[in-house]
Amino acid sequence: MPELPEVESIKLQLSKYVVGHKIEAVDVRNQKIFQGKTSDVVGAKIKEIRRFAKVLSIDLSNGNSLVIHIKLTGQLIYRGPNLSVKGRSSSGRKTVPPLSKKVMGGVPGPHTHVIFDLDGGGFLYYNDIRRFGWVKVIKTKDVEKTGFIGKLGPEPFKDLTLQYFEKVLSKTARTIKVVLMDQAKIGGVGNIYANDALWLSKINPKTPASQLSDNEVKDLYDSIHKVLKAGMKYGGASELAFVTPDGAEGEYQKHTLAYGRDGEPCERCHKAKIQKYFLSGRGTYFCPICQIYLS
Repeated sequence: MPELPEVESIKLQLSKYVVGHKIEAVDVRNQKIFQGKTSDVVGAKIKEIRRFAKVLSIDLSNGNSLVIHIKLTGQLIYRGPNLSVKGRSSSGRKTVPPLSKKVMGGVPGPHTHVIFDLDGGGFLYYNDIRRFGWVKVIKTKDVEKTGFIGKLGPEPFKDLTLQYFEKVLSKTARTIKVVLMDQAKIGGVGNIYANDALWLSKINPKTPASQLSDNEVKDLYDSIHKVLKAGMKYGGASELAFVTPDGAEGEYQKHTLAYGRDGEPCERCHKAKIQKYFLSGRGTYFCPICQIYLS
């Protein structure tokens, strides 16, 4: 599932492409995914794009917002005049960035469930092969206290202080990796970046959170920020279906530290290979030498 860096990459691009444009029409092809009335959206201008951990809020000029959770395979694809021109075709026409093959069926296509028709000739498509994601129309004043968003813990780069982090970890015997991925405790960190932050701080994923020393907690806190910054630098990880709104893939999957590298030599100790096992149902990657669990 896309995490903080992936959704931040979507936010940044959408802010460039669609803010200031009016929604002229909405074509809902799957009513289960779009929850609300299209009449509460049509005719309004897009004022701002906000991100709350892994969720987006597209705030409109009429006091309503489109809250979007893309979940596992959701995609927000923009096609229109605001895309960067990559060059000119042999006929002299302007061209736009090609869509990644991860946008299966193209846009609009068989996996396109909602289409936002924008003024100026732009379109914003919501694609979702597995159809786990959703788009909800909510009053802007209620976004921060509604449903999933209202239950989020503080997130890195915003309200996640070291003091809060220490307090949260000291109060639970759950394994540290599970705690890192608990959105009610810390917002935005998922499986990819939890694995890499634990490898970077040399902490075994199975270690009970309350057993970490003060130095380990501080190292882990810093490591979370480092790997998330790297994720944003590379535009997120396109492991499954993730693409940015211009239809391109992120590149963090080429720069992961431990995640997805089972069977490969550890880049730090060069004495062991990264191993994989499942912890609470999620693929977990670690170095058996660098990340020894001392029970």
